[in-house]
Amino acid sequence: MKLLSKYIDKKNAGSVTLVAEEAEDMWHAYNLINIDDQLRSSSIRRIINESSAGLTSTSRVHFTLTIAVKSLDFDTQASVLRVKGTNTEENQYIKMGAYHTIDLELNRKFTIIKNEWDSVSIERIDEACDPSKSADLAAVVMQEGLANICLITSSMTLVKAKIEMNIPRKRKGFCANHDKNMEKFYDRIIQALLTHINFEVVRAIIIASPGFLKDQFLEYMNSFALKTTNKILLDNKVKFLLVHSASGFKHSLKEIFEDANLANRLSDTKALGEVKALDSFYQMLKSEPSRAFYGYKHVEKANEADAIDVLLISDSLFRSKELSERKKYVQIVDKVKENNGQVRIFSSLHVSGEQLMQLTGIAAILRFPMTELEDDELSDSDSESEASDKQEESKVQEASSIVSLLEEPEVVVTKPTPAPIPKPNPPAKTTQHPKAKAKKATNNYRNGHDDDYDDYDPYDDY
Repeated sequence: MKLLSKYIDKKNAGSVTLVAEEAEDMWHAYNLINIDDQLRSSSIRRIINESSAGLTSTSRVHFTLTIAVKSLDFDTQASVLRVKGTNTEENQYIKMGAYHTIDLELNRKFTIIKNEWDSVSIERIDEACDPSKSADLAAVVMQEGLANICLITSSMTLVKAKIEMNIPRKRKGFCANHDKNMEKFYDRIIQALLTHINFEVVRAIIIASPGFLKDQFLEYMNSFALKTTNKILLDNKVKFLLVHSASGFKHSLKEIFEDANLANRLSDTKALGEVKALDSFYQMLKSEPSRAFYGYKHVEKANEADAIDVLLISDSLFRSKELSERKKYVQIVDKVKENNGQVRIFSSLHVSGEQLMQLTGIAAILRFPMTELEDDELSDSDSESEASDKQEESKVQEASSIVSLLEEPEVVVTKPTPAPIPKPNPPAKTTQHPKAKAKKATNNYRNGHDDDYDDYDPYDDY
């Protein structure tokens, strides 16, 4: 990145004019440009001209315009940055407030205008314009049938080529088919290295794989260079380093950077420094958890106590659309620097940056333990559990009241259970009526019961 001009006043408002010279510079521009900033650059637009006779013609016009940024789109593979916004200055080709998209290209200057330049953005400009701060490293992470050729810069890890092939298994007495396909696989990796890696800039090339695959590939590449008299490979044999990895996928780069044998060779690279900082945070979290915290709430409390020794923060937090959200993270960074603490800004395109984002994107290693932060976390969890219990009790009470209301009409509607019918008591002996007695005596006479007839006397009642 080349700095052409820089003007920032006492209120931190101003403009910076830059020229992107490499593909990585587009990543820096993507982090510098925020929503509601102004961007001035040259662009191309198709203009429709209409003559007095009614004939129309189209032409492409180059002009310079200034837009208020509304959205950004960055393609990491093609290193293309598209900025969309509305026109803020009068122009003969575009009306005020009309939308236009600017494609930032290499070796074309652009100006960023901000109402407030924070310390993180200014530091990024200094880092991008200082070539000594860039790390020049490449890696080939491979396994049988899979290889990833990566270019590791100071800001991101780019997968320049991915090679996949079906490799048949070895069989007893017949290994020619396997060996033949492995040679084709090695040839494709070598061609990808020669195409995507600039050996004049890259200082080291890591070859990593499980088992002895990396040794076999390096041996095949050396023999290939001797057969074809490839001067590039022969002159850069010293730059190749062999490292063990668990697989051939991109995430194995974390394991590669943790190898102690690479520390001396790559001690000044930013990527290795980020991995070391993240690894030390994990070690501190395991051995002394009261000195390692992550999440904005705990880091902010530790920052208020001036306890942060090393701050780990992802650059994606500074790309928030909300200005207040960006400012609160910038304030944490500024205060840590004022207290002579270290600030590690992780790139979200690095493997280490992706892991930090899994920890909310911000973490801190403290100078001294703060057990009260752990207690706060416990009290929060306890209060949450108590609140949840109370909430459950209220829900149960509400449910019971609803059930009781639903049951009341059912009691009225349903028929009551009938009481058991008591057994009738034997009738008490009463004096028989004279007419009934006479009728009974008459029936007995007809049936031949004379003794009952003799007892009847109708004049007994008188």
